[in-house]
Amino acid sequence: MIGVSLPNYCNEPEVLVKIPNEETNKEWGLPPENRSMDLYLRYGFIVVDKPRGPTSHEVAAWVKRILNLDRAGHSGTLDPGVSGVLPVALGESTKAMPAINTLDKEYIMVMKLHGDVDDDKLRAILKEFTGAIYQRPPLRSAVKRQVRVKHVYELELLERDGRYVLIRMNVESGTYARKLAYDIGEVLGVGANMRELRRVRLDASRRRRLSNSRTLRMPTHCIRSTVSRTY
Repeated sequence: MIGVSLPNYCNEPEVLVKIPNEETNKEWGLPPENRSMDLYLRYGFIVVDKPRGPTSHEVAAWVKRILNLDRAGHSGTLDPGVSGVLPVALGESTKAMPAINTLDKEYIMVMKLHGDVDDDKLRAILKEFTGAIYQRPPLRSAVKRQVRVKHVYELELLERDGRYVLIRMNVESGTYARKLAYDIGEVLGVGANMRELRRVRLDASRRRRLSNSRTLRMPTHCIRSTVSRTY
């Protein structure tokens, strides 16, 4: 049976048409449960839970060495002090990196206020920063420092302990969290800076299936079992 997703015109609900008695041509791929470990290692992605400390390039190099691959590359660079979701492409899947790099991101940020601000004012300013914003990359960045437009989809105040604020942020790719924290502090009139950042989502990737160096070193038959249970 083959499912065909039809285009969504005029905001109509998406329609899935089922074609009975049809099978996928094995030349063009296999269902997840029928794929060999070699196929996963050649065309797959591993979503790594990057710890604070190493660079994203170092993490991708570790994956490449642990799995004995010819190629591996990461998507969505995380600074050394940032932890969380880091997709690593294996083998041939590195060719898909340009598409992955543009996906939206979700972070949990600890921001420290440099002065006292009440919750109502803080929430109001967070709301002002939701939508299209102008942002100039910080001094320490890998891109040209010119003003550009970025989209902030959500800024949610999760918790607060005095001047420490926990914020969930859903943003467009390329948005600098530490610059966003600085700008929020400027508008509040007290100043602020980012103290800690963790990426919890890159579009469809979720925290519950993250890998680390321990799981990557598991014997191949254990990895195969884990992959089967995932699907």
